[in-house]
Amino acid sequence: MDADLGRIPASPSPRQSQKEATRQRVIAAARELFDTHGYQGTTIREIARHAGIAVGSVFTTFASKGEILSEVMQARLDPLYAELDRVVPHLRGPTVDRLRTMFAIHFEFEHRHVRLFLSHISAAYDWTLAPAARPYGRNARFQELIRETLQKGIAQGDVRPDVDFQEVVDLIMAAYGWTYRLVITDDADAKALIAVMDRQIGLIAEGFAPRN
Repeated sequence: MDADLGRIPASPSPRQSQKEATRQRVIAAARELFDTHGYQGTTIREIARHAGIAVGSVFTTFASKGEILSEVMQARLDPLYAELDRVVPHLRGPTVDRLRTMFAIHFEFEHRHVRLFLSHISAAYDWTLAPAARPYGRNARFQELIRETLQKGIAQGDVRPDVDFQEVVDLIMAAYGWTYRLVITDDADAKALIAVMDRQIGLIAEGFAPRN
């Protein structure tokens, strides 16, 4: 009996429960503000006021605004990558088409809260970010999906075996992030963004295709 009781996980203390509740309030408030005011236009003070807590309470939970944005995006992206993990293994056809499908899913997902995703991209150029922050470009799973697709392409013969995976990943991710400028300049919707990205992936694919 004593051994069984020893395996029962301890209940969170009131202090731990309060800290988690504060964390969730900060994330919810920040998600709304980043989506309406952008990354640069949102301050820690505004996040605290929107969450109904003291500024000091934000800093006892998060080290920086960049870290808060990372948590917001992680919570959003987890369902997206769960869906991609389910779908991608079943994609068929040439590598270029499988990459296009993957990014079409990304555009459709992110366009629902496109300003929030623009905040995510913007934070990648904040040189004051703490190492723990994960802005656009530091998502390891995103890069792994592209590498896995390229590796499968080698096996099916439409990707050169000597291709530098990281260079292709960097090019595709740069094209993806840069395409979102069209949301600002042209008020582009997801369909328009997908069309542009399809062409860019086609150009990049010419570089990793087997040479005759």
